[in-house]
Amino acid sequence: MTELTKEMGSFVRDDGPRELVCVIDDDEKVRASLDSLLRSAAYAVHTFATPEEFLASADDAACLILDVRLKDADGLAFQEQLVASEAIVPIILMTGYGDIPMTVRAMKAGAVNFLTKPFTDEELFGAVREAVEQFRARCIEAQESESLRGCYESLTPREREVMGLVTAGLMNKQIAGRLGVQEITVKIHRGNVMHKMSAQSLPDLVRMAETLGVRETSVSRYARAPA
Repeated sequence: MTELTKEMGSFVRDDGPRELVCVIDDDEKVRASLDSLLRSAAYAVHTFATPEEFLASADDAACLILDVRLKDADGLAFQEQLVASEAIVPIILMTGYGDIPMTVRAMKAGAVNFLTKPFTDEELFGAVREAVEQFRARCIEAQESESLRGCYESLTPREREVMGLVTAGLMNKQIAGRLGVQEITVKIHRGNVMHKMSAQSLPDLVRMAETLGVRETSVSRYARAPA
């Protein structure tokens, strides 16, 4: 596959946790080569001959290096399957027979990189570093999303209604009219929403509502309230 360069030391990571890099390739020699090379750069490595072996494992990979042409599987189809399942592991595809349509399909499906064999150590490590950085960012985003969902679940049904209407741009008076309550009641609910969601401003709350998919889109402050 590749030869270990004399500059290998520049790739070795001596700080932080050992991220797990998984490899799926049906060529045993390729798996062994990548295993050795990645371990020399202080990554933890697990290799698999088939997608089924990878799926059967309990690995929490920070990066998946996937061969496009496998004996009994289509690497591109497996990549698309993982994306459809909302797996957060970034994928690097590799092949000895790359072409433009294949590359375009892979990148559209969200591949971090597409390596054509034989590739250099520098190309491999650059792709892996980028994938690991994406994995870390996705983990942070997932944690923030989970925390945000927890805050939203703490709202009462009425507070959720108010949040939806506030983030749609309605004024307190309009919300009161729609809900059949006093304007002061809306102000209280609105304050509770801001506090429970830890929102610093209305634009902040709007972004949260959009992330959660709860922003009311069927109403407008300029539309007349139903009689």
